[in-house]
Amino acid sequence: MRLNLFCGALLAVSLLSGCATTARQDVQPWQRGTLAKSEMAFEPDPLMSEYRRQVQFSKEAASGGATIGGGGCGCN
Repeated sequence: MRLNLFCGALLAVSLLSGCATTARQDVQPWQRGTLAKSEMAFEPDPLMSEYRRQVQFSKEAASGGATIGGGGCGCN
């Protein structure tokens, strides 16, 4: 019984430890140039993103289709 309990506790501790490291994962100064590129932005082309939002709102028949539930048909 004690051996099973010990093995179970050892297994639980080993699974809970995961793959985390204690080193900090900060962005280093030499990596900031890569992260500042326009390709790394959430919306690389703001004009195209705004155009796509406008098309989506038009198709939804309601302003704010991305944030407000329901559509223009009256159904929620």
